[in-house]
Amino acid sequence: MAKKKATAKKTAVLTAKKFALKAAKIAIERNCTDVVLLDLKGKSPATDYFLIATGTSDRQIRTVADEITQFGYEHKFKIFGRAGYEQGKWVLLDFVDVVVHLFDEEFRQYYDLELLWGDAEKLKI
Repeated sequence: MAKKKATAKKTAVLTAKKFALKAAKIAIERNCTDVVLLDLKGKSPATDYFLIATGTSDRQIRTVADEITQFGYEHKFKIFGRAGYEQGKWVLLDFVDVVVHLFDEEFRQYYDLELLWGDAEKLKI
C-alpha cells in the first residue's frame, strides 16, 4: 500500500511592511487615488505604518476596506478595530502595526494626515 504524501498548504508569513505594501496595491487596483504609505517606526508609539488613500464613493471605500480586511484575515493580520465603515467618508482599519485610512476627498483634505506626519518617510509602493 502506497503512502500518501501530506500536502500542507503553506501560507507565507508577512511582515507588517509587506502587508502594508499589499494593502496599498489593493487600494491602487481598486482605483483609489493619492495612495501614500508612511513609515512611522520610531515616530509613533501606536503603529509602524499608515496607509492613506482616497476613494471616489462610499461604496468604493467600503469595497477596498473589505478587500484589505479579507487579505489581512487570510494572512493572519487580525483587525483590532474598524471605524467609519457605515458612513464611508473615512474608514479606519486598525491592524495594530498597520493602520489604514480610506478617505473621501473632502475628509482627506480636512484631516490632512500627511501634514500631521510630515516628518515620516513616504515609502515607494
